[in-house]
Amino acid sequence: MPEIAQEISLGVVPWSQAATWPEMLAVAELVDGLGYEHLWTWDHLLAIYGDPDQPIFEGWSTVAAWAMVTQRVRIGLLVDANTTRNPGIVAKSAVTLDHISAGRAILGLGAGWHGLEHRAFGIDFGASVGQRLDWMDEAAAAIRPLLDGETVSSAPGGHYAFDALRHAPGPLQGHLPIMIGGGGEKKTLRTVARYADMWNVSGTPAQLAHKADVLGEHCLAVGRDIAGIEFSISVTLAIRDTAAEAESVMRTAIAHNRTPWSRVADDAAFMSGSPAEIADRLRPYVELGFRTILAEQPAPFDVETLERFIGEVKPLLA
Repeated sequence: MPEIAQEISLGVVPWSQAATWPEMLAVAELVDGLGYEHLWTWDHLLAIYGDPDQPIFEGWSTVAAWAMVTQRVRIGLLVDANTTRNPGIVAKSAVTLDHISAGRAILGLGAGWHGLEHRAFGIDFGASVGQRLDWMDEAAAAIRPLLDGETVSSAPGGHYAFDALRHAPGPLQGHLPIMIGGGGEKKTLRTVARYADMWNVSGTPAQLAHKADVLGEHCLAVGRDIAGIEFSISVTLAIRDTAAEAESVMRTAIAHNRTPWSRVADDAAFMSGSPAEIADRLRPYVELGFRTILAEQPAPFDVETLERFIGEVKPLLA
């Protein structure tokens, strides 16, 4: 595991389902103005909580628009579903976002998991989770050199068929970071060790302590210093003076997203309480080296939670 970092970075992940476009723009401006370091949204084509037919916005279009109404916050998808788009186009989209945002883009990448949206849109879902993870590894192996200005051709027998592909312009950043999401120990964490600048995952502290150890083993195997990978966790928060008030806020948001409370009630990533209670829940993750904490926020986006997370919880963790 990496040494515990003293500095805490916070981000917000507004759910792209069950929100209006004015709400999506307003929350981006709010997050930027409050001083958060990160702003992400999902890459999904159908709602993933509750009724799948709820309104939902496409990810790359959303983050491009956000880049135009924000000034300092870093922006990305948590995470691009690799099955949905050609990785060469994903790299091109990320560089375009980097120029729109004046150098604030992060390229998030995941294997893709939502079978329903793949069936509905007619997107190849692969034969298995393992096959999708192999595709993601191959995609990351191409995306990294493309972002770095290199020419990429695919090896025979792979899923992709790049032929002397080279991108111009390059990113404004000297090194456009790649975030990889997921905790699969045999394949996903191996891909993280090979290509990721950032890693995002959810789970209990005990689960993530184990996964961090496994990632360390993969890093040793490829000659990578694990300290060069930024660890991040995703949680869903509601903050008020009391736990009862906070839970009421969370229940209202979950109901707005047409989702039964039982769907999230026992999920360790859903946290409601006072600032001190939230800090106590998050502190074990920070002690494991997860210094970047991303607060997922269901619509309607709760301004008080966003204000108190950065204004009151962050000082307790720092």
